[in-house]
Amino acid sequence: MIKVIVSGFNGSMGQKAVAMVNENADFQLVGVFNPIIDSLNPADYDLDQDVKVFNDFSQINIAADIWIDFSIPTAVFENTKFAISKNIRPVIGTSGLSEVQTSELKSLADSEKLGGIIASNFGISAVLMMKFAQTAAKYFDQAEIVETHHEDKLDAPSGTALNTARLIHEAQQKDELENPNESDPLGTRGGDYHGIKIHAIRLPGFIADEEVIFGSDDESLTIKQSTTDRASFMKGVELAVKEVMKRNELVIGLEKII
Repeated sequence: MIKVIVSGFNGSMGQKAVAMVNENADFQLVGVFNPIIDSLNPADYDLDQDVKVFNDFSQINIAADIWIDFSIPTAVFENTKFAISKNIRPVIGTSGLSEVQTSELKSLADSEKLGGIIASNFGISAVLMMKFAQTAAKYFDQAEIVETHHEDKLDAPSGTALNTARLIHEAQQKDELENPNESDPLGTRGGDYHGIKIHAIRLPGFIADEEVIFGSDDESLTIKQSTTDRASFMKGVELAVKEVMKRNELVIGLEKII
């Protein structure tokens, strides 16, 4: 039985993670964490009485195998460091980690030979889109990314868009060229990752969409995925939980295990 703590358990994604754990015969929910809650009574959150509720790291004194994190960008770095320090394998779905922070967390986990994963997206379609984009990038010199999320998403661009850009850059092995004569006083050309433009849209009515557009002489290629229900992410989370139990290093990206 794989024992799990869910951080950010009462958020929209955290609730789905709790449900996924409870519905899986191989998993056991042993604890939940959120520093902004007051009540530590599991009944107040419709949890079983044997599930421990925590709002401070110092309270967490239970044995656990996995730390699933769907908290907030400002908290995820310290949350992950804490999990690693307690020899709990991190499965991190919260976006907002910088490359420097991700590198530090990987170094910490790898030094302890602790399996884990940091994934910008646990949606299978989104991960496949990133893999397809990385393959296509070998044959195109120019790409732009358009990502659309719900209006409550706190970070922009999304971790998925940044990871897609990183994979494209790795495949191309060079910075994309910019038009030196281009004028953009309003910043409408989007953010820039090694010359790859990223456009972030935040609107009600969406959950998570991403489109990668490649252009070359006389042809173009568009790769797009759409998420219509956050429940779809749980397939990837379940896969990740089982996979990191077999590993002794921190993996960056669900595409590494699919």
